[in-house]
Amino acid sequence: MTDPRPALLAATRDRRACTGESHQALTALHRSGADIRAIAAADPEQAELEAAATLAVCRIGIQGAHPLGIASLHPEPHRLTMRLTPRPYVVRLWAEALLPCHAWDAHTRTDPRDRVGGVYGLRWHTTASAVHLYRPRTPGLLRLTGFPARWWPRAAAAAERSRGPLVTGPDWTPDEHAAEAGIRDTALRPTALLSPLLRRIRATAGTGAVQATDAWAAYGGLRLETMDGPPCAELARLLGPGSCGPGWTAASAWCACERPAGREGCVMTLRTPDGRWTVNCTAQRSPRTAADLAALSAEGDRRAFA
Repeated sequence: MTDPRPALLAATRDRRACTGESHQALTALHRSGADIRAIAAADPEQAELEAAATLAVCRIGIQGAHPLGIASLHPEPHRLTMRLTPRPYVVRLWAEALLPCHAWDAHTRTDPRDRVGGVYGLRWHTTASAVHLYRPRTPGLLRLTGFPARWWPRAAAAAERSRGPLVTGPDWTPDEHAAEAGIRDTALRPTALLSPLLRRIRATAGTGAVQATDAWAAYGGLRLETMDGPPCAELARLLGPGSCGPGWTAASAWCACERPAGREGCVMTLRTPDGRWTVNCTAQRSPRTAADLAALSAEGDRRAFA
């Protein structure tokens, strides 16, 4: 009888590289009849939530052992479960990036996007083992796991002390509605790029001690920067037309991966299948070492809930 394990390992290789899911977890999905080769696309409102969260978390600039502090994730059409690095400073940064707050000088601002920060409409509650992030009366869910859920209220309180009063009502505020209307379906938040990227964020991880991934809207598409990320060929393959990729193809590249200095200034342009969007990728090598990361993490943890 043929041993199915090597075939399953090969079948899940790219998905594991993109999501960080374990082979055991994917094997269980396979036994339930799920397609373990592909990564499910998000439903429309779920995709909008993921796009908004991606921009917000990238903006705060997390440097750690995993890109955006995400150790692994499990994508489903109606929700996205993310296991974060179990460090207080990572949880604090996520809370600070995502939770909507009123600007201290909101009364002087005319643009609603300047009066409210964070992800517009986002609300939260905790369970015994997870934090649920959602928008009232809107489908879509982000589940944060991997750390004690009791950390989240402490992180939210710390974020409020540093950023301003959090928006906590049971429904969207008028400013949140107006701010969301001003950015949805625009080039300022290219959902068609950001949601697929978040669902494959582990594809941007390399072997360096300090990982950092940044993405923002620019040049009629997306700018994607990695620190100590994967070789260009690996990134292009995982984000390409394969079974797990979003189908982006490399239009041009200047690769320094094989040069002696290594990873200094790699540049690559990816295009979506319809040619509408481009993703401009750059890769750098981090000057930080494992010892630097340990010191950075310890200091961040000490101040996380202050």
